[in-house]
Amino acid sequence: MAASTAPTSQTHPASLPPSVFTLPQTAQLEALYTIIRDKTTSRGDFLFYSDRIIRLLVEESLNHLPVIPKIVETPTGATYEGVGFEGKICGVSILRAGEAMEAGLREVCRSVRIGKILIQRDEETALPKLFYSKLPEDIASRYVLLLDPMLATGGSAMKAVEVLQEQGVPEERIIFINLIAAPEGLKRFCGRFPSLRVITGWIDKCLNEKSYIIPGLGDFGERRYCE
Repeated sequence: MAASTAPTSQTHPASLPPSVFTLPQTAQLEALYTIIRDKTTSRGDFLFYSDRIIRLLVEESLNHLPVIPKIVETPTGATYEGVGFEGKICGVSILRAGEAMEAGLREVCRSVRIGKILIQRDEETALPKLFYSKLPEDIASRYVLLLDPMLATGGSAMKAVEVLQEQGVPEERIIFINLIAAPEGLKRFCGRFPSLRVITGWIDKCLNEKSYIIPGLGDFGERRYCE
């Protein structure tokens, strides 16, 4: 059987900042993205297949958390030298689209605490502005999985990181998780926060003149929550 060709819309990893990590580029993953990009895909299918990708992203993000040695006793009476996660984690979703990623996080991490940040464009300054935040009181001592499905210019994500830093979260304890990113936004975001890690499923070609991700998938929130 002939080998599948590499996806054409994926930016070559060599051109990425060193803090950016992508999911393994398999034929299955490309098929999932093809479904959610298709404008004729039903809302039900969009929910199902985007949730599959979100879970893959959460699983990959856990690979970037530090671990410590841990010895346990098995039911056979033998000991097993394994590892356990070092420290606690929490999720923080950037509203509203980021809320769609919370279920995937909860499916992988039972009883995980989740905070929320609402950032919108200020009509006077045209800059991202914080409108609401509710975060765990001990967030400064946790590793934070920051959730937002789309990274275009990076403005909202950068503002969210600023909010976390104001609450005492070190940059290196933040992992940003998203489905699709534009190269321009990635470079800007990672240039501002070089110690923060980014886990993304797919890197698209570019932004257009309206700062929409191309080829993209449209408005994630609209397709997720509206018929």
